[in-house]
Amino acid sequence: MVGLIALLQSLVLVIAGPPASPEYLPLRVAEAEGLFAREGLSVDVRTTRAEPGAAEALVQGQADLVATSVDAILRFGPRSVVQGPRLVFGLTAAPPVALLVPASQAQIVKSLNDLPGTRVGLSSPGAPEQAWFGWLLARAGHSVAQMWVVSHGSRGLVAAVESGDVHSGLVHEPFASRLIADAQARVLVDLRTPAAVARALGGPTVNAAVFARADRRPRDRDLGAFARALLAAEQRIATARADELAARLPRRIVGPADEFAARLEATRHIYLPGGLVTADQLRDTLALLRAHQPLPVTSRVPSPEEMLHVEPLRRVLSPPAGR
Repeated sequence: MVGLIALLQSLVLVIAGPPASPEYLPLRVAEAEGLFAREGLSVDVRTTRAEPGAAEALVQGQADLVATSVDAILRFGPRSVVQGPRLVFGLTAAPPVALLVPASQAQIVKSLNDLPGTRVGLSSPGAPEQAWFGWLLARAGHSVAQMWVVSHGSRGLVAAVESGDVHSGLVHEPFASRLIADAQARVLVDLRTPAAVARALGGPTVNAAVFARADRRPRDRDLGAFARALLAAEQRIATARADELAARLPRRIVGPADEFAARLEATRHIYLPGGLVTADQLRDTLALLRAHQPLPVTSRVPSPEEMLHVEPLRRVLSPPAGR
């Protein structure tokens, strides 16, 4: 056993919080179920409070890999040509939320064109999904400035939708699915799966992903092993019973026990197929983010082709013939 431990390749992985975020659940499952170790990796997993903290950890050389959003990595991550961020595994197409209209407001808000002059609820100020919402409005010829945007907190937003105190709300899972199932709200725009995002935005995008730094990028062999562990974790999320996963995951990841099963069910289909991201997909995402809020003038944004390093993942997904 001592010899085996000595052979494990050691990596530091920093994951954006909060710990129960569904976008980063595959990383938590890979750690909890020993999938990294099975691939010959010793992964030291650390958590930051929010997405900017994970991006900053990459800048400061505190991590070999970080899991955060494309927006955070561009605004708070490495900015020099030498350090530049490299996307090695894609997780989600967009923040997994749905723009819901309360049943009591259904006659007032029937489309995005009805939103100007109304109250729109968010979970928190500057929530990641706000960029996607801004892009949806821009495509419809509107802007966030035309409406009253109110932050309620996750549970407060659910209550506001239930009571009709907002005309619409960007609601996270599993609350969105529950409100829909209970006929308390209907979906105006769905961003909860890659297919739904492509329908809503007119093409594929990427939000959460795993990044390395260009000058400190792990070996391709190790990135391939990391990818195999994440793909196995996503398969577990797609097929395992909630009690099986909850039994191995730390309590801070599971959250309230009575909500985990619903949260898992809503999470099973949010991930990008195979973790792959294309240059066009990244290009469209960069355009979306720039349209919402200009990037800092000190940011040197790499081209999509330069920013992607997914060849190790491609080799995992399509091994050479005869292997």
